[in-house]
Amino acid sequence: MLIVSFAWLIAMTVLISRALRQRTLFRELSKPLIPCPQTPGVTIIVPARNEAANIGRCLESLLAQTYPAECLRIIAADDDSTDETPEIISNFTSDGRVSLIAVPPLPSGWTGKSHACWVAANAAVDDSEWLCFVDADIEGCPDLITAAVSVALTEGIAFLSLTPRQKLETFSERLIMPCGLYVLGFSQDLSKVNSPEGSDVTATGQFILVRSSVYRAIGGHRAVKDDICEDLELARLAKTHGYKTKLLGGTALYSTRMYTGWKSLWLGITKNLTIMVGGRRRAIIGAAMALALAWAAPLLPMADAIQCRHSSTSCIALLAAAPASAAAFALHLAGSAFFRIPFWYGLIFPLGYTVGAALALDSVRRQLTGKIRWKGRTYS
Repeated sequence: MLIVSFAWLIAMTVLISRALRQRTLFRELSKPLIPCPQTPGVTIIVPARNEAANIGRCLESLLAQTYPAECLRIIAADDDSTDETPEIISNFTSDGRVSLIAVPPLPSGWTGKSHACWVAANAAVDDSEWLCFVDADIEGCPDLITAAVSVALTEGIAFLSLTPRQKLETFSERLIMPCGLYVLGFSQDLSKVNSPEGSDVTATGQFILVRSSVYRAIGGHRAVKDDICEDLELARLAKTHGYKTKLLGGTALYSTRMYTGWKSLWLGITKNLTIMVGGRRRAIIGAAMALALAWAAPLLPMADAIQCRHSSTSCIALLAAAPASAAAFALHLAGSAFFRIPFWYGLIFPLGYTVGAALALDSVRRQLTGKIRWKGRTYS
């Protein structure tokens, strides 16, 4: 146990060091301290399929933006919804900034979101220098667009993605989402992601601001029409074409509730988890490592403490395992505070990684079947 306990200490030291390094590299964007240097035209595109529960709040927040009204247009693209989504959008079209378009039937070889975004982008007015793609489940603060355009202009960013504040309300969301975001954070190297060199990218499709000319130059959503993770592939295209891409934190500027319980969470995560972590092999290895490390936190010091009464070697092992486990629990307790959920979720994180491992395996299974089902559609 001595070797295992010291290996655990080394592993946690590396992980905590990496977390601190990633934190220094990840910049949070907040309310702009200076006015936007220019006010170019912006068209916000909101693809919506069966989003009756969200689309109203989303559009209300977009209409409340501090960005000059004469420079802002909103296109809500109804993607063959079977609920009240189009009716709710219609209630907002009395404001001249909002347009509702009905997306034509989905062509073969396209995913629904990419098709809706592509149709809406082609309907955008010609004087829109920027296109802003947002999901229907986001709720933006009034300074969201001003802050995003301002930082893009001042720093010469052609493709900007902002991460949201996650609203976690049910047990399943609070148990799984923080663990999943930790894994993604540890698996990505932000120094490479935001560097102009290399092809490493990351993005969130919940908020993407891109120059219209750049969007056209890289082929837009048509170039990624069959990709489940279209946001990552768009960012990759922009970067490989030499355009400056960047991921920044937007937790002070907008929020989202991605899933509403076990069913939507399971389907939503497993449809693209394998792709996001870099393939089936990495998904399986990552799940196994996360599971082992998570359960090491409570079990290793417990085992060392039990054997310490009979073995001085186990007492030495306990001196290594205890601080490592304390650091693991402290990290997840801090995460609970960050996500604004009850602190005790930071104490049961091994359960979260256990379910997360099951999600990873099911994601691999779904990819091996060659079929992925999402929002009533099945994709190859």
